[in-house]
Amino acid sequence: MRKLFQIIFYIQLILISILVIVLTIRGFVYAARSTNHFRPEKWYPPLLGSVASAGIVSYLWEWISFHDPSKAIKTAFWVGPFLTFAVGILHILIGCPISLAISTIAIISSVIQSLYTCWVNPRFDYATKILTVYTSFPPDKTATFVILSIITCLVYSSFLVTGIGGATATGTGLDILFIIVILLTYTWTMQVIKNMLYVTISRVRYMNFACGADMNTWIAFRDTVQHLVGRVCIGSAAVPVIGTIRGSARVMKSVVGGTDEFLFSCADCYSRVASTLITYGNRWGFVQVGVYNKGFMQASADTWGAFKTAELIPLIDSDLTGAFCFFSGVAVGSICTLVGGTWALAIHKSYATEVSIYAFFIGYFICRVALASQQACVSAYYVAYAENPQSFQFDATIPVRIQELLQRYNV
Repeated sequence: MRKLFQIIFYIQLILISILVIVLTIRGFVYAARSTNHFRPEKWYPPLLGSVASAGIVSYLWEWISFHDPSKAIKTAFWVGPFLTFAVGILHILIGCPISLAISTIAIISSVIQSLYTCWVNPRFDYATKILTVYTSFPPDKTATFVILSIITCLVYSSFLVTGIGGATATGTGLDILFIIVILLTYTWTMQVIKNMLYVTISRVRYMNFACGADMNTWIAFRDTVQHLVGRVCIGSAAVPVIGTIRGSARVMKSVVGGTDEFLFSCADCYSRVASTLITYGNRWGFVQVGVYNKGFMQASADTWGAFKTAELIPLIDSDLTGAFCFFSGVAVGSICTLVGGTWALAIHKSYATEVSIYAFFIGYFICRVALASQQACVSAYYVAYAENPQSFQFDATIPVRIQELLQRYNV
């Protein structure tokens, strides 16, 4: 299975590269011959500018979250909704039917983000502490890996943007299909890049947490590239889907409650399915993939089993590290949307909608890559603790938090 996914991943990279080159050349040829349709000088600069903004803002955000986690967490959760709301206002100004639909989604999302922030506000102190304590001493060369990952994402994103522009130039039904394929492969590739960094950093940090050993980060990265690409590809395809299913199941169960027996039974059934899926596909499994060279499903199942044995599931479910990374990605994506969308609105209004959509995707994924190392450090700590809670390598942070949760549930 891992070999199959590895081969599929490399083949799609090659095929997408060929497709992008062909679309780019065809687009410029078509634009040179056409006098009233596609204008590359007004389509590319706003989007490429938003790509550059994504790299700069993502790196600055990673730096801030590393040096001042408290400020980063509060900014992501409190300022993020306003940025999403600003995206909604931008699309209202654009005024086309698609933009109005997007503006509705953005404004509703900003309200949901604000309500969620109010709900999880009591958890900010623990989230700050866990990020401060366990990312204060990152593995050697972490900053170098983060910068190289961001640069790789910038180059790849810019390359795909040229192909999307070429497909936009002709705008046939087949070209729309090409754009969708490019965006889907872009999503998977960015997940793979993020999780390659995740596996590398989590392995190094796990060795330090579990037994106090310092491992060379370059060696860990070399092993990941040589032996674990297939496993990372499987996890990169599975985790976003399973995570979305489990998140929706938790929301559904909370909303339905016990008000209606039929709806409650449906929500409970859906929640059971989601709980089964998360056992065999979760992001914490990447830690054991790197440490023990396990298959992704086996690593996920073993990790989740260790969490259950150590009674960490309530703590894992209440942890805000994943939500912080998600809100950060949405915030950076919104900033890129405002940069690219406003620029396009000023010079060529008809391009503003599509440019803002592409800018959001690019900003979101580049930010998630930039924050992967911090999320990996936290995950490595949880996994190492679950496997040996009695180790003297750990302080009282997790036991104290577990007692707080137990007291809250009992009350």
